Amino acid sequence: MHAIITPQRIELPPGAVLKLLGSWQDYLALSEQLGDRTVPRIKYRLGEILLMAPLPEHGRKASLIADIVKVLLDHLEQRYDSFTPITMKLPEVTGIEPDYSFYIENWKAVVGKNRIDWESDPPPDIVIEIDVTSYTDISDYLPYKVPEIWLLKNNQIEIYRLQGEVYTTAESRYYPNISEIVQQCLQIADSQTTSDAIRWLRKFLQG
Repeated sequence: MHAIITPQRIELPPGAVLKLLGSWQDYLALSEQLGDRTVPRIKYRLGEILLMAPLPEHGRKASLIADIVKVLLDHLEQRYDSFTPITMKLPEVTGIEPDYSFYIENWKAVVGKNRIDWESDPPPDIVIEIDVTSYTDISDYLPYKVPEIWLLKNNQIEIYRLQGEVYTTAESRYYPNISEIVQQCLQIADSQTTSDAIRWLRKFLQG
């Protein structure tokens, strides 16, 4: 299957990443053409548009990492709202679609909202990105000031926290040593199922 980009059709083979030169108006036109479709994903950086068709591996791991976050937050008795899919846009600057996002500290700011204003509402407290095709650039989240990003790449989780104007690797502010926990869950999911991994995590947290 070849990539097809026409005014009538947008089709990419699974795992494909396509970079196009384009303006904000071009990005909006492509986004409108895609409508409510979740594939391909679309991203805008200044002067360029990226399209990506996820592999099944991508969705499975995104679901697992999101479930890990939910179990941890429930264990900590944290209130939260989670969103997927969600499109973050700052006009003429950036458009991005994280795999999952969590409002924790700022859940009251978005509860009950059908639309989030990225110029006035706070950003998610945690964003999850699964990078199977080298599509993710952590700096894409700088304009939104997302406090914490969980990036899964090469089957390793990396936690990035916003420090001033840059992202640096650090421990999650919600749970220490999360990298080891995620690694164990990934190993269980690969050898058994994602449900087995989540059951293990719940038992682990219970001590």
